[in-house]
This record gives sequence, C-alpha cells and structure tokens, in this order.
Amino acid sequence: MYIRLTQRPEADELLGRSGLALLVGMLLDQQIPMEWAFQGPHTISERLGHDLDAHEIAAMDPEAFAAILSAKPAVHRYPGSMAGRIRQLAAHLVDHYDGDAERVWADAGSGAELLRRLTGLPGFGKQKAQIFLALLGKQLGVQPPGWREAAGAYGEEGAFRSVADVVDAGSLAKVRATKQEAKKAAKK
Repeated sequence: MYIRLTQRPEADELLGRSGLALLVGMLLDQQIPMEWAFQGPHTISERLGHDLDAHEIAAMDPEAFAAILSAKPAVHRYPGSMAGRIRQLAAHLVDHYDGDAERVWADAGSGAELLRRLTGLPGFGKQKAQIFLALLGKQLGVQPPGWREAAGAYGEEGAFRSVADVVDAGSLAKVRATKQEAKKAAKK
C-alpha cells in the first residue's frame, strides 16, 4: 500500500517500502509538524546517499550522525538529541531484530503482543506505540487479533486522531483540526 503521510511522493515512497524509515518518522514525530517528522527519514537517506540501514546507523560515530541531522535544513528542532534517539532505536533493532524493523511486527501473534514490542522500542511510550500500531493496522494491513483494542482510540475506524488516519491532504486537515480541538479542550 502506498503511504501518503508527507504529501511528498519521494518521502512517502520511502516510508511505504522501509519499515525502518516508518519507525524513524514516528520517532521524530514530536514537537514538530507531522509532515516534517515523516519527511525526516527521506532527508537522512538522501544525506547518507542510500536507504536507511539500522546496522550502519547504530555503528556510526554519534557526532557524525548528529551532523547529518543538523545540516540545513535540520531534520528536527532538536537534531542532536534526535540523532541519539535514532541511533538507540537502530541499536535496539540490531540487538533484538537483526536490524530488520519489520520483524517488530511481522510475526506478532496479537495486538497486545505487538503493543508490547512497540513500547519496548527506545523512544516509544504507550501513546506513540498505540499510534504506530494503528498506522500499521489501518495503512499496512498489519492486523493481528485485537490490534484495534491494543491501539486504543487510535484504532477506531473513521477516526481522524493521528498520523494513522492520514491518507491524503483532506484527511491531514481533519487530523490537524481534531488535534486543535483537543488542545482547546485541554486548556479549559
């Protein structure tokens, strides 16, 4: 299935074919616009000169990798700390999944098991893991039994709560409006 999270074909194409790129985009999705976060993996891969590889990233010199994320335009508002988080994620994938990001979800027997695996990833708290689980289920067809329940509200059909629900510019606008309403409600 073709991913349309960034509304940039080359960045979305990478997300659709690389589990690592999708995980890195989700990791970057904090304190910056969602589209910018999910364009990050494409920007990093362009700067590396090839697709992302967990073994390579985990083994890179931390300062050299931080410089890749810091080059203008920076991949994230906090490129140095995010470079460290991406390297931690890559190292975890190397240690537990032989560097293959898609093994995190490929054989999960249940939604609860997949949620446990995702929350075990560096930088993935419960909410981020639930959103990613919903993204896998809704857009990539990764639907072990109980996946919607494990994803919580993010797994609801027809919801426009998160990146899991973005399939085009219109749904992006609906997700953005839902997030704005939630912020307004939280301030009251």
